[in-house]
Amino acid sequence: MIWGLYPLNKIDYNPHTDRCQYGGYRMITFERLWLTMEKRGISTYQLRERCGIDSKTIRRLRANDNIETKTLDKLCAALSCRLEDIAEYQDG
Repeated sequence: MIWGLYPLNKIDYNPHTDRCQYGGYRMITFERLWLTMEKRGISTYQLRERCGIDSKTIRRLRANDNIETKTLDKLCAALSCRLEDIAEYQDG
């Protein structure tokens, strides 16, 4: 077993992929973010200005890639919404 910030057992979980031994692929998707933005008439440019996030973060959101929880907090504050309005956990 390899120890770092958390115990890592290669069989159970690899943090560099979304593959888990117990249940296949899992991921958090951000399709709801784009729907919420559309409902509120907010462009990605306006979102970047309101949140202070860069274009790289927008790219990561579009790719459903990992983002920091503080970014989620900024998005919810800027859009006056709840986390479930911008993100969804999908079990594969």
